[in-house]
Amino acid sequence: MKVLVVEDDRKVAGFIEQGLKEEGWTVDVAPDGDEATMLAHVYQYDVILLDVVLPKKNGFQVAAELRREGRNTPILMLTSRDAVEDVVRGLDAGADDYLAKPFRFEELLARMRALVRRGGAERLETLRYGPLSMDRLRHEVRMDDQPMDLTPKEFQLLEFFLLHPEEVVRRTTLLEKVWDMHFDPESNVVDVHVGNLRRKLAASSGGNLISTVRGVGFCLRANHTAATRSA
Repeated sequence: MKVLVVEDDRKVAGFIEQGLKEEGWTVDVAPDGDEATMLAHVYQYDVILLDVVLPKKNGFQVAAELRREGRNTPILMLTSRDAVEDVVRGLDAGADDYLAKPFRFEELLARMRALVRRGGAERLETLRYGPLSMDRLRHEVRMDDQPMDLTPKEFQLLEFFLLHPEEVVRRTTLLEKVWDMHFDPESNVVDVHVGNLRRKLAASSGGNLISTVRGVGFCLRANHTAATRSA
């Protein structure tokens, strides 16, 4: 699952980013309203966490702009202001829910899961490829209906492969999407984690679902199965 955190307070943004990454989310952070709208135009997010008080463009303006453009990504507004008029203004601007600071991280996660469950016509709750299925809300992976035990990073890798079945995915793309964008491209971290994921898939399926494309990257494919995706 991919989330955009729009927050100008570095400590708050860092706290949210670290917690969500530990839960297996892919996180982008924008420190102001202009960067938030730019990222929302480039990437598809499952949910946007949007602070109200921001430099350059406030949260109300960001939400209203995205909704005018027809973008239906669920928006959870975060603010230290909990006055009724601010809640109403945020919801009128296009936010789906509202959470006042300070908040418990567990409540934030619960609100996010509820929004993801409800929103975004383009979002897929369940990803499937042959005997392999992933429930993105429950963070569960099954092979032939048998549960698999994956680390958070292995889950994120498999999620990306399932969103792009039978496509060649470059190592640099995985570094950008699954790891930090500025991660050292010379590192073998991708190969190590893909290798671990491949072995777990092979142990469950008896076959090799992730193949290496020499000098390029990897591909999720199996000639004997058909790839499907369902919401």
